[in-house]
Amino acid sequence: MTLNTPDTPHELAIDFGGDRFPVSGSRPRLSWKPPRSAAALDDEYELQIHIDGQPEQIALVVGHLLVDWPMRPLRSGEQIRWRARTRAATEASEWSAWHAFEAGLLEADWTASWITPADDPQIAQLAPGTRPARTLHATFSTPGVARARLYATALGVYEAFVNGKRAGTVELAPGSTSYERTLYAQAADVTASIHPGVNSIEIVLSDGWYRGQVGAFRKPAGWGGLLAARLELHLDLADGTRQIVRTDEHWTSTFGSITRADLMDGQITDLLAARGPALPVLVDAVTAPPIDWSPAPPVRHIEDLPCRALTRLQSGAWIADFGQNASGWLSLTDLGPAGTRTVIDHGEHLDPATGDLTTTHLDIQRPGDPVTVFVQHDEITSSGAAGETFEPRHTVHGFRYARLERSAAPLDASDLTMRVVHTDLRPTGTFSCGNEDLNHLYDVARWSFRGNAVDVPTDCPTRERIGWTGDYQVFAPTAARLYDIHGFSRKWLRSVRDDQLDDGRIANFSPDGRRIKLHTDARLDSMTGSAGWGDAIVLVPWLLYETYGDRRALAENWDAMVRWVDFALTTARTARHPSRVARSVEPLPHEEYLWDGSFHWGEWCEPKPRTADGSLLQPAQNWMETDKGEVGTAFLYRSCVTLAAVADVLGRAADSARYARLAQRVKDAWCTEFLDETGRTTVDTQASYVRALSLGLAPDELRDAVAARLAELIREAGTHLGTGFLSSADLLPVLVDTDHADLAYEVLLQRTSPSWLGMLDRGATTIWEEWDGVDENGDAHESLNHYSKGAVIHFLHTHVLGLRQAEGSVAWERFVVAPVPHPSVGWARGTFVSPRGTISVEWRTEGSELHLAVDVPPTATATLIFPDGEELATGPGRFTARRG
Repeated sequence: MTLNTPDTPHELAIDFGGDRFPVSGSRPRLSWKPPRSAAALDDEYELQIHIDGQPEQIALVVGHLLVDWPMRPLRSGEQIRWRARTRAATEASEWSAWHAFEAGLLEADWTASWITPADDPQIAQLAPGTRPARTLHATFSTPGVARARLYATALGVYEAFVNGKRAGTVELAPGSTSYERTLYAQAADVTASIHPGVNSIEIVLSDGWYRGQVGAFRKPAGWGGLLAARLELHLDLADGTRQIVRTDEHWTSTFGSITRADLMDGQITDLLAARGPALPVLVDAVTAPPIDWSPAPPVRHIEDLPCRALTRLQSGAWIADFGQNASGWLSLTDLGPAGTRTVIDHGEHLDPATGDLTTTHLDIQRPGDPVTVFVQHDEITSSGAAGETFEPRHTVHGFRYARLERSAAPLDASDLTMRVVHTDLRPTGTFSCGNEDLNHLYDVARWSFRGNAVDVPTDCPTRERIGWTGDYQVFAPTAARLYDIHGFSRKWLRSVRDDQLDDGRIANFSPDGRRIKLHTDARLDSMTGSAGWGDAIVLVPWLLYETYGDRRALAENWDAMVRWVDFALTTARTARHPSRVARSVEPLPHEEYLWDGSFHWGEWCEPKPRTADGSLLQPAQNWMETDKGEVGTAFLYRSCVTLAAVADVLGRAADSARYARLAQRVKDAWCTEFLDETGRTTVDTQASYVRALSLGLAPDELRDAVAARLAELIREAGTHLGTGFLSSADLLPVLVDTDHADLAYEVLLQRTSPSWLGMLDRGATTIWEEWDGVDENGDAHESLNHYSKGAVIHFLHTHVLGLRQAEGSVAWERFVVAPVPHPSVGWARGTFVSPRGTISVEWRTEGSELHLAVDVPPTATATLIFPDGEELATGPGRFTARRG
């Protein structure tokens, strides 16, 4: 584990994504890890930059994190090679290795038309979930090429092929965005696919997120009525000239083998289906936003999981078990003789009585409406050709099990593979310890996030698949320890801004295919603007600043942050909960700062109250009518405090002072209304005490009493937690930080429900939405892949391992190592790839002695805190210690 930092700058990168090569806009930001010799973040560096093979240019810059592009703006398609070295008064470092990227085709330079299948207006009249994919086609001649770049995007989901070879490796392109305002393109190197003479180019186009079904109730997305694609193929010829093939009126469209494609319902492919006549296309029949280049890595096929077991049911159907709940699709290599039809349904759970696939726990019903039956259904009909493989790339599923039916041809487990598909995030964290249950929990929570990182952070990969703001703001600090989520989060935040309502409310989920911003739905409108959900627009950018040092993430979200917080403050001032109106017709002075009079989701999915015999207690009050002002006001305080800090970073002194004053008034109001002089909250729930402590609401003189009451409630619950989405992540840290470490470990290691290990004991391979996602009878309830409660593994990093960022530190300039040993955990080790380099921590206990080793990267410092309270400061390099 010894730190092995090179003597040169390394891991050069830009703040854009890309498929097989990075692709930027006109002004990318540059980052790299500093060499071993680096002294501080503001060291000076020399950059050597080549643009399109032109003579080198030298730039002098300060720092190594998200450095502004130091040259002229890049032009479309330019290829850049650059490297870095330190510049010192005495001796410079050696040059780094070269890093290469390309500028994308910038908006002003697109000359291709948007093309739409001519009969798409008729196709659009079919019910969502029943529409076929279409194939757009053209041919071109070329004498041969030195280089070929394909640039493409779509209103819908597309794949591009050149002479039958797929362009690039991106799945589900162009991804999920708020299509009204934001659309990203993809670039691929297709040089090897082109030959002299006549060549063929195709685009397979389906509904995707643009007009397919979205959300639990499978309503059609409302971004637009017609599908369309836009493509340019830039061919650099051997003689130095350039040829451009583009979508225009010369293209045609046909039906292909995909006779139905929907991201939620599934894909039906008939390899015997006739292509049909080639029809003309409509040209520029759609309106689309400017084309941009994404800061996020793309969705890709990440890994394969083999079929662990293949079981034949009495009905003749087969159940394939892949051993892991994940996001992706099934690859089937033996399709049987011509005409063989294989039907595949996917799900997370098997019926405990029959062993058959069951998905009824994912059905959903809105009062007054019929049940929305959950479906993930694919079909494939074989043509009998050798080498046929079925991979439904125009849909995606959340599943562990697949139910397969076909009448004649047999099935073999070796023919079945789960393709795991999600955003190709770069891993940044590791953790292991001497307790296998905790290692298992870590792995399960990591898988849960992976299954929900499908271009945007979703709540689940099954029932809803939408970017719920509350879920991500809860899990984002944990995600940042597992993967580099910088570009992934910036991409999603752009949709959050795009979807913000005129009154400042943040949509419950983004991208918002329901388009509540424009199309008022009374029910959705009444449930939009919740504390803990909308606050993501403040809390996630601040996380990006703290973790990666990205000041621009604050600047580009500033207006949206202000509009959201001002909406909440206005609502607090003008709306009151009926219980307070009943208490006094005129509001009490502090009520001006209580956010209690509008809708809040509240502490979602708290454990359900039960009687002594274990039966569920019926709630005494309708959930919708329950006063959630304690939650709303607590998050209003948190966002005001954070917004004051953001304003300070951005040099907005007056705004910083204003929001700091407002934060204090909100805090005072929360204490007046919800906390008595003995340290008890009026709601008296575990979650309320966690918030009082973790958000800094409780006055210093009452913190001990608040913590004692939290501990008392946990003991009264049989050492079970009683928290839901918004506070479970903070429960264990506040227990440890208020001298209740043993109790924190008791809760963490609790095996009976509600508990994390209780999920594992009942077979969870991902984190459940409900604590009793699978009950004692083996029956499933709600989503079995909902990552929010998996944020507990942040505690494994920060307290079990003991690695946490120092308060007030930016981009891990300072960090703390303070392990919290426990008899159940005899050792722990882990790493974190910070913006400055890799931090590693390893500790073990031998009797009463603690052995600790820490690697500190260049430009960072660490404070080591031993269990007896002793503190030691150390700079870059390796530090080891033994303390009795």
